[in-house]
Amino acid sequence: MSASLPIATNRYFDAHFQRPGVKLLPNEFYTTGEDMVLVTVLGSCVAACIQDRTAGIGGMNHFMLPDDGADSAHALAGASDAMRYGAYAMEVLINELIKAGGRRERFEAKVFGGAAVLAGMTTMNIGDRNAAFVRRYLATENIRIVAEDLQGSHPRKVAFLPRTGQVMVKKLRLSQETSVAEREQRLAAQTAEARAERLARARARVELFGVGSAGRAAPQNSQSQPPGARPRIELFGSGVSSALRASGQDNARTVEEA
Repeated sequence: MSASLPIATNRYFDAHFQRPGVKLLPNEFYTTGEDMVLVTVLGSCVAACIQDRTAGIGGMNHFMLPDDGADSAHALAGASDAMRYGAYAMEVLINELIKAGGRRERFEAKVFGGAAVLAGMTTMNIGDRNAAFVRRYLATENIRIVAEDLQGSHPRKVAFLPRTGQVMVKKLRLSQETSVAEREQRLAAQTAEARAERLARARARVELFGVGSAGRAAPQNSQSQPPGARPRIELFGSGVSSALRASGQDNARTVEEA
């Protein structure tokens, strides 16, 4: 991957998935063929997870705005600033996967986010616009969406296993919506310099997807789906729900999609 692009650099070992992980912040992306997990937190933002199953590679992006920024009153400061915009973020992710040996005709996408997390937003819901954009963009590029969890009112924590294509989604508590929304609102208004400073501070923190006792990801089961069918989103982690409730940590609805 090119060093000039906004590649996520917050690497850690994920105790939940028992493998190396990368935490994606807003305006970042990551592609890999390694057996690892890519994690991000979304409010109105959208993350696209794209995989080439044959090549064994995949990647994720995290963008804030559906437009390409061409009508912005201020010129883009560089690639990191441009990654706010869906058109650029999708182009970068697809191009980097192709450079790594992927083939566009084999790509499969799973898309997440686009929640309505700002109370009282009635004239323009950026989450709806992001969701509509990513569906339209992938349709134009002839990349099939095989699973999605878009819109709604809950922020999401997403964990993507690029090697297998499996994705875990955790719906966050309602009380967490305000903080996620405020973060995204501030990011959209920040200058490129302010965003760079925030990213440097955030990379010093490590946030794990789940508690250490939650277990490993379930094996992929997409082969059992009928041909052409979109994988079903199912409840995940039911076997440990009682333990979580006993510890006071049963604060989210977690789902798995094949």
